[in-house]
Amino acid sequence: MAKIVLGIGTSHTPMFTLEAKDWKHRADADYANTALNMSDGRMLSYAELLAEVGPRYVEESTPEALKQKSDATEVALDSLADALEAAAPDIVLIVGDDQGEMYKPGNQPALSIYHADDLMTSDAFGKDDSQEWVRTMGRGYMMDEVHTVRGSEKFALELINGLIERHVDISTVRSVEREAEAGLGHAYGFIVKRLFRGREIPIVPIMLNTYYRPNVPTAARCFDIGAAMRDIVEKSSSDLRVAFVASGGLSHFVVDEELDRRVLKAFEEGDAETLRSVPPQALNSGSSEILNWIVVAGALQDFRVNSSVYIPITRTSAGTGVGTAFMTWVPRN
Repeated sequence: MAKIVLGIGTSHTPMFTLEAKDWKHRADADYANTALNMSDGRMLSYAELLAEVGPRYVEESTPEALKQKSDATEVALDSLADALEAAAPDIVLIVGDDQGEMYKPGNQPALSIYHADDLMTSDAFGKDDSQEWVRTMGRGYMMDEVHTVRGSEKFALELINGLIERHVDISTVRSVEREAEAGLGHAYGFIVKRLFRGREIPIVPIMLNTYYRPNVPTAARCFDIGAAMRDIVEKSSSDLRVAFVASGGLSHFVVDEELDRRVLKAFEEGDAETLRSVPPQALNSGSSEILNWIVVAGALQDFRVNSSVYIPITRTSAGTGVGTAFMTWVPRN
């Protein structure tokens, strides 16, 4: 029987791949964004957001403040890497979202699993004419060139077949066509690059469509999918130590601390009702990656939260940025 030994949740913002002095490039994207997502479902331009909330985050977005937050996120990420190393999993199931790396509007599954022993990453951020900060981000995401990441086709197929048996319809990927820079994206490359510390641990990429409506699964559906995955893992005939990782989130591109703290509290308290009822309008754009965490929480209902760190990064005076979070779950016994 396989055994789940650890759960991890972590944000994967580009800021984690850059020095704080280069976070200005992400702030520039916020200034130009005409569809900054509010948790009530509205989409605002930066000018509209600033007019509504005022420059209330001026002090939090100074270079000095951002450097302090950058240092704090590095400590939090190191702690997650320590936990993963100590747990010594034989395989890591990474729940992330695809943002056009594998799927396009012509084919956008709600849920898919990449089942192969050799998994390929996208090289979308490795162009020679890209700005240096983009190439740096690409290296941090393993998207600077096509990398081969070790997978486990056997275990991935167990998950796929088990989900079908449990009435969870799922798409699958066996190989990647290279014509359009296709391959695993930052939700997966960041985890391998930042948390594995060079160890070659097989992964199974579980890809949710969180960004692109109309077929985004609900929070309740995500929680139930996680529960089904746990059942499959625990009934597996393999003798493997398994870790789950939720990659992404929390709120962005407008930081909503109230939303973030509500879901973090629900994780800590095992409050399935709150997690299952997060409304779709609060899960647009980057905030949709909260769904990746809800899948993992569904898989770890009998686990306890062992560590939780929340660092809201507001990189502009109007509060755009990312509500970054770092969490571990461990068995109760």
